[in-house]
Amino acid sequence: MPLEMNREVFVTCAVTGSGGTQDRSPHVPRSPQQIAESAIAAAKAGAAVVHCHVRDPETGTPSRDLKYYREVTDRIRDAEVDVVLNLTSGMGGDLVFGSPSKPLPLVEGTDMVSAEERVAHIAECLPEICTLDCGTMNFAEKDYVMTNTPGMLDAMGSMMTELGVKPEIEAFDTGHLWLAKKLVEDGVLTSPALVQLCMGVPWGAPDDLNTFMAMVNNVPADWTWSAFALGRNQMPYVAASVLAGGNVRVGLEDNLWLAKGQLATNAQLVEKAVTIIENLGATVIGPQAVRDKLGLVKRAPK
Repeated sequence: MPLEMNREVFVTCAVTGSGGTQDRSPHVPRSPQQIAESAIAAAKAGAAVVHCHVRDPETGTPSRDLKYYREVTDRIRDAEVDVVLNLTSGMGGDLVFGSPSKPLPLVEGTDMVSAEERVAHIAECLPEICTLDCGTMNFAEKDYVMTNTPGMLDAMGSMMTELGVKPEIEAFDTGHLWLAKKLVEDGVLTSPALVQLCMGVPWGAPDDLNTFMAMVNNVPADWTWSAFALGRNQMPYVAASVLAGGNVRVGLEDNLWLAKGQLATNAQLVEKAVTIIENLGATVIGPQAVRDKLGLVKRAPK
């Protein structure tokens, strides 16, 4: 296919994630105040979108507590810098099996809740965007399965559409894009859709360029997409995404390092991504341009 570089690129910063990184870097934010401040700093550095999870302020472990989400969103909305708010809905679909010789009963770490509960903080906070992990997969750990059945995605996607929140389809493999297209075809999600291509997450799509282009080529031409890769490949994928016609995601959810031996802040990762994008000859667009592009409406909860 011909090279169709994206000339107007938006940057998403994935601020903290839900992985066990809280003790691996002092820059991984834990409390709602720290998460909001890190998101605001990323916005000042050039991120048009901030993607937020929340954590228990004391332990740093991932949380679904509504009050933490509300505090994060209120602090970001009250800031002097504008940014598009993107909240996760990925939690609440975790199955952890016992050993292969005794897989049942399920063990500690299992967190399976209803579609309504997985979307409760979206209804509470009304962000402009929320994520929708568009498939079930073996996810890095030995006996853990990230579970998102077609029925669950149909229910969650319908709720998001009803709320007027734009789902960001998280695609970890080509089959997830196939399912996303079916959700659009069925009217669960509206078209043109928004997609995040998640590369190099064990055991989804590997982050080699052949697989990446297979993912890109499975995104409908009128949809908007971004991509990211983990760790040392985060910044190479900034360039690869722009060159392939997409937008970019960076942040401490996916990578802790600015350079070898140098732990990063979210703002530093955004600044580095902006430099790469501009050196390629593209323009980094801001939050209002993203709203115009995606048909988003900035609004506060009732």
